[in-house]
Amino acid sequence: MSIRQQTDAFDQAPSTAGCRVPYRVFTDRQYYDREQENIFKGNCWSFVGLEAEVPQAGDFKSTFVGETPVILTRDSDGSLHVVVNRCAHRGALVCREMRGNRASLECVYHQWAYDLKGDLIGVPFRRGLKGQGGMPGDFDMSQHNLRQLRTETVGGLVFASFSETVESCRDFLGPIVVEQIERIMCKPITVLGDQRQRIRGNWKLYAENTRDPYHASLLHLFHNTFGLYRSTQTGEALMDANKRHSLLYSIAASNDDAADKQAYGDSRTFDTEFKLQDMSLLKGRQEFADNVTLVILAVYPNLVLQQIQNTLAVRQTVTYGPDEFELVWTHFGYQDDDAEMQAIRLKQANLIGPAGLISMEDGEAVEIVQDAIVGEASATSYIAMGGGRAEDADHLVTEGAIIGFWDNYREMVGFDLEPA
Repeated sequence: MSIRQQTDAFDQAPSTAGCRVPYRVFTDRQYYDREQENIFKGNCWSFVGLEAEVPQAGDFKSTFVGETPVILTRDSDGSLHVVVNRCAHRGALVCREMRGNRASLECVYHQWAYDLKGDLIGVPFRRGLKGQGGMPGDFDMSQHNLRQLRTETVGGLVFASFSETVESCRDFLGPIVVEQIERIMCKPITVLGDQRQRIRGNWKLYAENTRDPYHASLLHLFHNTFGLYRSTQTGEALMDANKRHSLLYSIAASNDDAADKQAYGDSRTFDTEFKLQDMSLLKGRQEFADNVTLVILAVYPNLVLQQIQNTLAVRQTVTYGPDEFELVWTHFGYQDDDAEMQAIRLKQANLIGPAGLISMEDGEAVEIVQDAIVGEASATSYIAMGGGRAEDADHLVTEGAIIGFWDNYREMVGFDLEPA
């Protein structure tokens, strides 16, 4: 049975509302390999960095699209380029540093050199030495450039695509996502720093997590206890027209401790008697006119743009196999932040990242799922909270955006109901 037939069989299978995902899509190498070709090298735009990370001519950043190493560069004319970080000669990494500034890119192995667009500009001993050796007479330097990806920016975020046929990045993102990017990236930013986290699990488990408002006040003790996020708050879970991207937002000012206590009962995640020794961590400023205090914008396939109180960051997913991925968290503020706001952002950075008072549980949640499903050939998850369909919700007790993710995954990669 073909992958397309398998997907059709899934779609046509009689069932009640809800989505069942076979656990083998998180562990089987064949799915991972298809993801690299059909998603990361397919008709998608992947996040690769912030314009502010390469502000000057000659700046570069090494990163990844899926598992493929790439380089983001800013050329002398100010233009941005993304090229595959693999020498056209013998396949070595051209750029081994994480970031820096240089006039050209040079492979250390044989010193083949490329300009910042990725065009080959130098080959040592190309014409040989003392009349001996050298490249063939018909060697054409223009045929040996670095692989150049389509590159577009939206609100200071840089995206790249291997595809020549995918729609423009703005069209791929859709109005809801573009609006939210421009809401947060509303003025020039300053990069504050990075955090990196290796997680022993499948990247799609994290894609589910960031589309899941249901877990946020149950898993995260800090969120609920101090009222940063509760499922009782005013908020919504929305998707773009294709249901590939997700916007979750909430307003902390809508908290009602007495009513919330009744809603959560004796849940371990609701303890209003718990106190911080330094309450300044929770003291911030209202920055946005809409009073929204939490935004999690999950952009298919590899980006989260977040606002949690006054901490702003992008999270990039880098895949290393079916059972390992890396999260790269890049924190930023605005160039016009005063000293007090910069201090607030730096202190609130403790909320997220590998040891974040909120985010540390998400990596653990991914790993305990991965540990439990290894070797499972036929069992599935069951995703149905909020009605069991890929639908927007004007509340925060839903898994609809997760189902939207899987609808897109089935379309691009496919999976069957029964083990192959």
